[in-house]
Amino acid sequence: MPIPQTPVPPLALYVHVPWCVRKCPYCDFNSHAAGSDPPEDAYVAALLADLDTDLAGPAAGRPLVSIFIGGGTPSLFSGAAIAQLLDGVRGRVELAADAEITLEANPGTADAANFAAYRAAGVNRLSIGVQSLDGAMLRRLGRIHDPDQARAAVALARSAGFDNLNLDLMYALPDQDLDQAAADLDAAIALAPEHISYYQLTLEPNTAFHQAPPPLPDDDLAADMHDQGLERLAAAGFAQYEVSAHASPGRRCRHNLNYWEFGDYLGVGAGAHGKLTDPASGVVERVAKQRHPDAYLAAVGSGGFLSSRRALDPDDLILEFALFALRLNDGFLPTLFEARTGLGYEAIRARVDAARAHGLLESGKDLVRPSGLGRHFLNDLVQRFGADGGA
Repeated sequence: MPIPQTPVPPLALYVHVPWCVRKCPYCDFNSHAAGSDPPEDAYVAALLADLDTDLAGPAAGRPLVSIFIGGGTPSLFSGAAIAQLLDGVRGRVELAADAEITLEANPGTADAANFAAYRAAGVNRLSIGVQSLDGAMLRRLGRIHDPDQARAAVALARSAGFDNLNLDLMYALPDQDLDQAAADLDAAIALAPEHISYYQLTLEPNTAFHQAPPPLPDDDLAADMHDQGLERLAAAGFAQYEVSAHASPGRRCRHNLNYWEFGDYLGVGAGAHGKLTDPASGVVERVAKQRHPDAYLAAVGSGGFLSSRRALDPDDLILEFALFALRLNDGFLPTLFEARTGLGYEAIRARVDAARAHGLLESGKDLVRPSGLGRHFLNDLVQRFGADGGA
């Protein structure tokens, strides 16, 4: 039975920049090769027009708790363009006093002047796509930077005043062995970031690697790399709080936590997605924007940024909530499920009890938290919250 949907979830903003210098062979994100000269002025104007459209709906009057500028390669944009964007956002919507503002950057586009300008514009968290600190691995991944450039990017970020850095690092790379994975992770830890996103390279459809697969470690070796990585990260003071996210104390990514706790977010930019709760009706909608940059830019003036809109039914809400919240090591409380979905806990109680009986959730009266087994078989655990209850 539906319950009152108050208060409304926190609201964040995701901004998608769809251009890269070139497309990496493993990347399935909505990114397009643009060399080093994307149409930043026109695109910033489109982003702000898109935001105006979103703010005319149920998001009106709600403050933003975080902003994440992702891509693609947002650091292709100049400091002036990022300042124009963030000034435009502030002029349209209230930002929480402690709002986390993240920008993704690649070492291959690192520039000291830009980093300082990003910081001056209000960016207070930088996420650097290192991926590896082994030169041979970077070449196999088709990256445009080398290990020295990666280390230089971190130094430049520090000198620009960033005290909250994330490094993205992958394991199970082509021909990588266990010792190489350990050395790669140790090299990243030595750079002393506040956060490390450590995730396995997978072959995604519609990528060059999927069409011509490189020699990857087998499942057993990849699992050993994962377990080894968890041990090394924990020993270095990084606490795992989500499947691939590891943070030093007080440095969890608040923007991503909002996703995983089924919060609301606006998505502006080519191919961006959003999730929004109507405070009046409690209806939760998913929206998506025009995917191709040309189509997105052509929508300026017509307001036709939207490509799809869909209200979530109870089955959708249950599955999507589980898909996100069960990624968290801490799991969730029944009260969070009720507040974010508008459904009573009875809607999932039988599934929770069954998952506990099979050892996929820890025992406990209130907290719904994956067990060690559940984290290893997360897809199986999540499927139990599908429309068929995992039957």
